[in-house]
Amino acid sequence: MTMIASTPNAPYYAVIFTSERTPIDDGYAQMAERMVALAAEQPGYLGHESAREEMGITVSYWESLEAIQNWKKNSEHLMAQALGKHKWYAKYKTRICKVERDYEFNV
Repeated sequence: MTMIASTPNAPYYAVIFTSERTPIDDGYAQMAERMVALAAEQPGYLGHESAREEMGITVSYWESLEAIQNWKKNSEHLMAQALGKHKWYAKYKTRICKVERDYEFNV
């Protein structure tokens, strides 16, 4: 089941994390779950969406650039980033965007 994040009226920020994995899976799922839970505890966190097949894409939403910077500097998140570079990711790219407008459709 996919979940579309419920975000406030724009503007807000999106962090787009696109990745290609290595074959190493040792502890990845547990760390990913922990990062989702930890991010949700951070001031300014608004939600996230994630999908993975050949390439993984996770978009997290934040109230401000300051909230994103604080998340980037979180000590547990820094540890996960180091493990990701060392074990789990062949490559990744992070993009930070300001959401100027959004709209939706619901059945």
